[in-house]
Amino acid sequence: MAISTSKNSYKVRCFKVHISLFLLLISSAFHVHGQNPAYEVLGVGFYNVENLFDTKNDTLIDDEEFLPEGTKAWTEDKYQEKIANIASVISQLGKDLCKDGLSLIGVSEIENEKVLEDLIRHPILSQRKLGILHHESSDKRGIDVAMIYDTEKYTPIDQKAYSVDITRGSDSHKRYTRDVVLYTGELAGEKIHVTVNHWPSRSGGEKKSEWKRKNAALVNRHILDSLLVEDPKAKLIIMGDLNDDPTNKSLTECLRAEKKYRKVEDDDVFNPMSEIFSNGKGTTAYRDRWSLFDQILVSPGLLQKNDNSFFYQKATIYNKRYLIENKGKYKGYPKRTFNFDVYQGGYSDHLPVVAYILKVVE
Repeated sequence: MAISTSKNSYKVRCFKVHISLFLLLISSAFHVHGQNPAYEVLGVGFYNVENLFDTKNDTLIDDEEFLPEGTKAWTEDKYQEKIANIASVISQLGKDLCKDGLSLIGVSEIENEKVLEDLIRHPILSQRKLGILHHESSDKRGIDVAMIYDTEKYTPIDQKAYSVDITRGSDSHKRYTRDVVLYTGELAGEKIHVTVNHWPSRSGGEKKSEWKRKNAALVNRHILDSLLVEDPKAKLIIMGDLNDDPTNKSLTECLRAEKKYRKVEDDDVFNPMSEIFSNGKGTTAYRDRWSLFDQILVSPGLLQKNDNSFFYQKATIYNKRYLIENKGKYKGYPKRTFNFDVYQGGYSDHLPVVAYILKVVE
């Protein structure tokens, strides 16, 4: 990727790696003989795991439906099957380009730290040296965002939660949705910032609820602006279930997310999911329409290939056939855990997303 910088903007030419290069990727580092450099490739991802609750009653949150006596008859057997299903997906994410899988995985709709511990201790994942970073949010249902990370690749430095105010103008009682959590750490020795998000839903209608998601976008905008003041080359990855598509105003106006490399200015963000969405692909479906709510975006600092530091290469939706319902009314949709209160034994109503970053190595 060649980039020429000016005072006002980065002018970026698309960086493409020949397909044969990817066929040679059998480990986390690769080399092509001749004049081509060697690269290290790492993967990051996000997965809304759809209501990963344990079976214990927490009197501080609204988890009654996910209890053995609740409307979903959420038994220990069902919980363990859910843990196994999610662990199997996470174990495969990024494996096409990274032998060890993803280095960072943002997750949403998890109840507490215990379910994360049960997840990474499952036999499917227990051989990997995984750590967890969890924050209790203000969500009334008690569902949080969190980070799972490869302890051999990532060293946490700091985490900070930012509240998202969704108080109505005339309401004297403050209301908040799930926090935006900023994780700062060293990924393979390089400082990387990541926000993990789960923006307000479209309950009540897309237009009527739009302002809530705009507020969440502005929180991310504030985080990026603050990072850029400290370091104009700061590398921020924004990931999460945004409950909006790449074309919605929360992304295009509030966050200033651009679809094309060449339009990304030095304080914008690049949204690779925009091109994927324009090709008719998505991560969740409703009324026979795909939406791409689960997204990964990057700051301009990850669009520069220089100084032997990480730069963005590509993003994908992990949409393997086994994650898709193959029969019934919801054939072709993500294979979820429940159809209303009827247990399906699936994975999630969302598909995971993955992005790859590369670094030239000596």
